[in-house]
Amino acid sequence: MSLLRVENLSRRFGGVRAVDGVGFTVEAGRLTALIGPNGAGKTTCFNLLNGQLRPDAGRICLGERDVTRLGPRRKWALGIARTFQITATFSSMTVRENVQVGLMARHRRLSALLPAARQLYRAEADALLERVGMADQAERTAGLLAYGDLKRLELAIALANDPRLLLMDEPTAGMAPRERIDLMALTAEIVRERGLGVLFTEHDMDVVFRHADRVLVMNRGRLIADGTPVEVRADPTVRDVYLGAGETD
Repeated sequence: MSLLRVENLSRRFGGVRAVDGVGFTVEAGRLTALIGPNGAGKTTCFNLLNGQLRPDAGRICLGERDVTRLGPRRKWALGIARTFQITATFSSMTVRENVQVGLMARHRRLSALLPAARQLYRAEADALLERVGMADQAERTAGLLAYGDLKRLELAIALANDPRLLLMDEPTAGMAPRERIDLMALTAEIVRERGLGVLFTEHDMDVVFRHADRVLVMNRGRLIADGTPVEVRADPTVRDVYLGAGETD
């Protein structure tokens, strides 16, 4: 059974069909990329999946459960986590404290008083930081981190919810080429270790074709291709609309 199943998903803004009858699946233990030119409808699709927007039509199922009409908090509680193109961390807190907040939210302990909160889930937070290569910066203030390290911290915070599905919106935006490769390689390792499903948007085609198990392509609100990286790269419609004639196998 697919981890995520999307059927005939649609959303209009006035006369514009931002998402128009889109359907696909995301499998556990695999990375699925959602690509396309600017304005293709990728962000709207993500906002529908995350619950920030409600569809005009269609269905979203997480496993066997219909989550189409649920908001972000309910979907988060069911195991849908999201990272954003612009990192969302508490800049005045330490790296460890940021992850602890994620763990406290998962365990519904956000009402804990601050002195006690600093001791909650400390070992679990440190284990997550170790996994993303940030253990040596646990005591550092998040606002002082380099951008690539902020992205790793954001991944640790997302993992604090022990998600089933991770939505990653431009996970490598603003990063240096080597950092991009390293972050997505780390993500791929964690996905297979934990059996997560990942759906990510990305403009860097080297990242997409190196790490995605499957690629979905949108244009003008519609899905125009769905296949392996090799199949999508060779698709003449995709080459014409997005990759360009200069893209080679």
